[in-house]
Amino acid sequence: MAALRYRQMAAIKIRRAQPRDAPALIAFNCAMALETEGKLLMPHVIGAGVRGLRRRPDSGFYTVAELGGEVIAALMVTKEWSDWRNGDFWWIQSVYVRPEHRRRGVYQRLYRSLRALAAKQRAVCGFRLYVERTNRRAQSTYRASGMERTHYLVFEQLKPGVRFFTAARKPR
Repeated sequence: MAALRYRQMAAIKIRRAQPRDAPALIAFNCAMALETEGKLLMPHVIGAGVRGLRRRPDSGFYTVAELGGEVIAALMVTKEWSDWRNGDFWWIQSVYVRPEHRRRGVYQRLYRSLRALAAKQRAVCGFRLYVERTNRRAQSTYRASGMERTHYLVFEQLKPGVRFFTAARKPR
């Protein structure tokens, strides 16, 4: 069993997302929103959002994990300038690993790849992410990768009229 897992991990390819990956990225975002927040993302909004980041490389990028030619995981990186540090934080967002590949080190491979890429870019000063308060499993994964919880809270306010989801119906 361990030998099989090692061979599978060795076969995983980490790469920058390409335009052909858009359907997987859209599906992953929809699955994650439903799973973690009970939200049904509007396909036209998330589709435009995924494709829009590809047209704005200065804003960020997607990284995917591929096994046997199939995308099994992805994450998005967006950039935040820190004047205190004179560098960019890479915010890790939209993390999704297909359920059958979870708890097998796929996220760790993605994160190691990001750290290696950032090590080559002087402008990157660190990594940040946010996670649902109740998602203990994800928090455990992030701690195991060397990340620490901060004292910051995240606040947001959307402009009036911004709609991107509908609430999912809870099963009876």
